[in-house]
Amino acid sequence: MDTVDTISAICTGLGGAISIIRISGNDSLNIINSIWNGKSCLDGNNTRKMILGNITADSSLGEPVLAVYMKNPYSYTGEDVVEIHCHGGTLSSKKVLSATINKGARLAEPGEFSYRAFVNGKMDLTQAEAVSDLISAHSNTALHVAERQISGALTSKIQLVREEIVQVLAECESRMDFGEEELDWKDSSLLNDIINNQILEIEKMVLSKREGEILRNGIGVVIAGRPNAGKSSLMNYLLNRDRAIVTDIPGTTRDVLEEFVNIRNIPVRLIDTAGLRDASDVIEQIGIEKSHKSVKQAQIIFWVLDASAENIEEEYSYMKGYIKEEQAVVAIWNKVDIKKSSLITDSNIPTVEISIQENSGIEQLLDVFEKVVWEYPHSEEPDIAVNERHAGFLDEAMESLPLSMVDLHNENWELAAIHLRIAISAMGKIIGEEADPDILEDIFNKFCIGK
Repeated sequence: MDTVDTISAICTGLGGAISIIRISGNDSLNIINSIWNGKSCLDGNNTRKMILGNITADSSLGEPVLAVYMKNPYSYTGEDVVEIHCHGGTLSSKKVLSATINKGARLAEPGEFSYRAFVNGKMDLTQAEAVSDLISAHSNTALHVAERQISGALTSKIQLVREEIVQVLAECESRMDFGEEELDWKDSSLLNDIINNQILEIEKMVLSKREGEILRNGIGVVIAGRPNAGKSSLMNYLLNRDRAIVTDIPGTTRDVLEEFVNIRNIPVRLIDTAGLRDASDVIEQIGIEKSHKSVKQAQIIFWVLDASAENIEEEYSYMKGYIKEEQAVVAIWNKVDIKKSSLITDSNIPTVEISIQENSGIEQLLDVFEKVVWEYPHSEEPDIAVNERHAGFLDEAMESLPLSMVDLHNENWELAAIHLRIAISAMGKIIGEEADPDILEDIFNKFCIGK
């Protein structure tokens, strides 16, 4: 991305009560003053103050707006920045944006404001990525993790580990440069203890990858089962609204319905499917085929079983014959308030008994769901949650550090230094101290325009 041009973009969603147009770059002040008419000037004497005026982009007087000038480096991007607050609505905000572009600004590319903030040292790469996470957060937990990473929580952990490794590298280099002199060297076993402690810290960070994936992307939950088991009723209950049609007629749901919902602060893509059975109706067959595909791709399956069925064994064996051993499944016996016989359970499949009609057993279902999602004990509010890019570089560091420990033990300082530098470099790439231009472009292009 070019960091020389002055750029402009709408940085709020269209259609709200207020729209904000942001201008960033050396020519920001000249551009705003060429279309600005107010009792007070936008200049260095009025920095960081909201000033009332009008945008006079054409022959019309223009609408009243508020504008604020933030002089570099005290702005989001670290450059001269002007923000114009105008009435919301597509036409009004686009008119102001066009005025800034007609006077010399260039329309900002996706993520370009945050990219400039990174380039100008206002944030590191993990903080920039957290801006995107904050915008797309679908739960309070995801929001809080993004806020912590914007404030530098992940950066601090990376830097602490990196600094410890740098100290060991300095010891190696000192040994190579002044090996003949009698200096106060650290014992190699102590150096290895330091490295081993850092490996443990890195492992903890890598373990947060799964939490990061779930919090950022959500987890797909498919509600499956035979017709009339209560799949659509369960979906409506979890959504707390009538999204799916519910009747006593088998085969009511004929398509795959998908909605986003928070369950125990876990972002969930909840998918209701057509009842699985042999059907002669062409339309129902299409829905069932889609259901087959959804079940195969599901991260977690809520298989709803009819506890009021005449043949409980057949109901359960149908599920067992359909699901694969490696799939994460929760067996849900619904309609237990009118069950006709004892229900079947399997120690290998988490099973709960509920009655949507009587509003019973739902909390137990959600408890089981949480355990299946996380698979291991976890913090309800994790300090950090690394993404795939972070985890890749952390893995690279963990591959090099054990090799350095062998060389440290053998007092092979030069080889140890090579492995330590690889680890230091990998961790530097996480926070952006060493950044490949292609990686930067890939990261910031995922942002929306105006961020």
